[in-house]
Amino acid sequence: MVEICISVVGEVAAKVTGCLLDPITRPFGYLFNYRRNVTDLNQKIQSLHLEKERLQIDVDAANRQGYEIYPHVQEWLTYAEGIIQNRDDFNEHEKKASKSCFYFKSRYRLSKRAKRDAVEIAAKINPNFGDRVSYRPPPTSVLPFISSSSFKDYEALESRESTFNQIMEALRSEDMRMIGVWGMGGVGKTTLVKQVAKQSEEEKLFHKVIIVLDITEKPDISEIQGRIASQFGSKFEAGDDRAARVRQMLKKVEKILVILDDIWGKLDLGKIGIPHDGDDHKECKVLLTSRKLPVLSKDMGTQKQFCLQHLSESEAWNLFTKIARDSVESLELPPIAVDVAKECAGLPVAIVTVAKALKGEEDLAIWRNALEELKTSTPVDIGEVNEKVYSCLQLSYHHLKSDEAKSLFLLCSLVGDGDISMYRLLQYAMGLNLFKGLYSWEKAVDRLITLVKNLKVSSLLLDNRADRYNHMDGTNLFFDEEFVRMHDVVRDVARSIASKDPYPFVVKEGVELREWQRTDECGNCSRMSLMCRNMDELAQGLVCPQLEFFLLDSSNDDYSYLKIPDDFFLDTKQLRVLGLYSASLALSPSSFGFLSNLQTLCLNNCKLQDIAVIGKLKRLQILNLSRSNIERLPKEMMELSDLRVLDLQCCYSLQVIPRNVISTLSQLEYLSMLDCSGFKWDPEGFNSRERNNACLSELKHLSGLRTLEVGVSHLSLLPKDDVVFDNLINLTRYSIAIGSNSSMEIEYKATRRLLLELDEVGSLQKVKSFSNLLKKSQYVNLGKLKDTKDVIYELDKDSFEELEYLRIYSSPAIHSIPCNAFAKESFVNLRILRLEDCKRLKYVFSLPPNGRESDFPQLQSLSLERLNQLISFYSIGSSGGQESTTLFNQKGSSIAQAAFPALESLDISSLPDVKALWHNKLPAHSFSKLKTLYLRDCDNLLHVFPLSVAKVLLQLESLIISNCGVLETVVANEDEYEDETTP
Repeated sequence: MVEICISVVGEVAAKVTGCLLDPITRPFGYLFNYRRNVTDLNQKIQSLHLEKERLQIDVDAANRQGYEIYPHVQEWLTYAEGIIQNRDDFNEHEKKASKSCFYFKSRYRLSKRAKRDAVEIAAKINPNFGDRVSYRPPPTSVLPFISSSSFKDYEALESRESTFNQIMEALRSEDMRMIGVWGMGGVGKTTLVKQVAKQSEEEKLFHKVIIVLDITEKPDISEIQGRIASQFGSKFEAGDDRAARVRQMLKKVEKILVILDDIWGKLDLGKIGIPHDGDDHKECKVLLTSRKLPVLSKDMGTQKQFCLQHLSESEAWNLFTKIARDSVESLELPPIAVDVAKECAGLPVAIVTVAKALKGEEDLAIWRNALEELKTSTPVDIGEVNEKVYSCLQLSYHHLKSDEAKSLFLLCSLVGDGDISMYRLLQYAMGLNLFKGLYSWEKAVDRLITLVKNLKVSSLLLDNRADRYNHMDGTNLFFDEEFVRMHDVVRDVARSIASKDPYPFVVKEGVELREWQRTDECGNCSRMSLMCRNMDELAQGLVCPQLEFFLLDSSNDDYSYLKIPDDFFLDTKQLRVLGLYSASLALSPSSFGFLSNLQTLCLNNCKLQDIAVIGKLKRLQILNLSRSNIERLPKEMMELSDLRVLDLQCCYSLQVIPRNVISTLSQLEYLSMLDCSGFKWDPEGFNSRERNNACLSELKHLSGLRTLEVGVSHLSLLPKDDVVFDNLINLTRYSIAIGSNSSMEIEYKATRRLLLELDEVGSLQKVKSFSNLLKKSQYVNLGKLKDTKDVIYELDKDSFEELEYLRIYSSPAIHSIPCNAFAKESFVNLRILRLEDCKRLKYVFSLPPNGRESDFPQLQSLSLERLNQLISFYSIGSSGGQESTTLFNQKGSSIAQAAFPALESLDISSLPDVKALWHNKLPAHSFSKLKTLYLRDCDNLLHVFPLSVAKVLLQLESLIISNCGVLETVVANEDEYEDETTP
């Protein structure tokens, strides 16, 4: 009881004393702690600034998606910006106070203000918005459509330069909202507006330029919207009001230019979502191109139209000689070469193709014959294509060196109006036996790449457009460039050439089919491409006895399927290639059972019923069911003894593949089963009568398999005593994903990809079953390594000379990645390295005694995230001494330092034990190409660069630092850096 009383009396006395002294001592406290309060305020403002920059990244990304920013997030950004802007005013007052006569009074006021502001800012630094800074706004009403770098990179042509300058002047005018460029097909409109886009960006005339090329005669609004969204890094989801989303994206950009190239008639900009009328986003400007002036001036209501004329004779000759220089410089050729150039009528598309066709030809007879062909070519009426253009392109076609190249050129004209899928071309070409004497899928890939390259050299094919946003095709294992493109004029000429064959090629709209079938052309037609937009059903069957190629591409705005009658193919018994896209059909015996010549069958994104009749297609070599709704493969597929390709990619509804179906397809060269999320492989060891589904051991019977794409949900499904994948010794391309995340990321192009999630103890034996694949893999993704670090050591038997991409994540057991005694050759081709959530990782790489480090000569991107115990990139072997807290090079290390001569991107996050990234000296050329450095959540990082390192980083463009709480300086002088970062 006494102690309690004493305690109470003491507390009362203390409070009384505090009340008496506080008013006296507080002013002195502000004076005595002046420097501390001011420094603390500036540090708090700096932390606020870093948090604002981090948050601004998320906000900018949301704005690009067309999302709305939450008001409280915007308010916080406004508050932070105000504080940051006021920092300079405060510091200026602080400087004046030191010179003032009222020195103590000024310091007292500033110190008091600094103390108060620091407390307020501290409460605001971490706003705790989580991942939600934005929301998708509700659709807004769409207004109805009412009609209303320098030039040196462009061809130095006077006529083009004048038009170009006029267009740029119009775009700079505040009064111009929509302008147009018109001219004949092949005159160079697309090239011109591409240069306008480039120049506009260089001048920063607009904050963003959107360009949509090759709008077809029958424009697909959904595709145009998708191509616009892709340039914002966005994509649509089911149920989206696409026009509203596009409008929101465009309106988020203060000044924006939208270029729509090659429109054929009135295009409803409102349906697309492009603001164009009245006061609706006046800083959104539209540039259109068309072959016809009335389309621009009347249908679209452009305010000004610019005509792009033919090249003058001198300009045409200069362009011609630039391309065919070697031949033209021959003494005998110039007079006849001039006449050939004149026959091109000043049209760039004609000049380029003819010049490339004759390039390298020095025989005068060849040039005389070419001139004769151009002069005597029979006039052909194919709409908007100039007669001279036709004759020039026909000449280029005739000068192709092989029949295969000519056949492929004509086939490309059938496949579509936009980008042409290389994968589809390959399937069609194989079905038509276009590559004479080639029956191997792998060899056909090489032949197609070679022929396409030759057609590009001749300018009969072009590179794919940059605004492509997505596609429905399966794989990218075969081609670096998945698409090629054909100029619309070239396409029209190719179709005209194909139509003259005794067994012509034709391209038809679905609505024309009924009337066309009454013509003689239908009876003789050998190849047909049918495009159906917004059609519910095809009314009658085809009567085309000579037909060997049929392609149907359906596209409905409501995403419904086009229904095909059961007897549609009854009278097409010569079919060799059948491609159906987004259709609904039953493969009835009465129709499909008689297609005995069919070699390629593509039923992509189709709604299918029973397909058991497929077993009757004995000559079938290619079967593509990707993205279809197929639930069960029929056992009758066992009859397809000559099948070379089976593509089941993205068949999400597939659940059953009867046992032994896969193993009996002994001729398979390519099997794709990626993203078949509904299908579960049967475990090994079950009695055959108990099994319903295929098991992985069936793959070992496919001795000819060259390309494999497969996902397996768990390690337990692998055979216990059998090395399935390593037994597939002929595999040259693969994408194999093992684990719960069995879908392969398409973030890095590689032809040999392996993803392993080893989420069970005792997985070392499983790793050994992939040892041969690991040696050959270019892309390796390892996760959930819960065994010992020996799992990683199993990977250390070779030097990984093929490896280009390595990611290790969620693996608490590993301490480092070992490098063997020949480490100088290890990882020589590694381009991307990502390590994430490896809690015990102490070193990125550990070297054996006297081991040599790799210089990582090709490494371009390095990401180290959430590595709680990481202290250094390399272990320092047996050198002893204190462990360094410097990440990339250790002072006094017994081994040479890590060098990264090609590194462009460095991302470091949540490395709590790292105090510094570099010591003072770097190896020669190390980090010299670094462009982006991102640092966040490094709790003990004191400085970013010593001054000597900062001087080396001449290419650095972006430095982002976030939540590094004790960071003192970005660039530190050498002595300060040494004192604070050396243990």
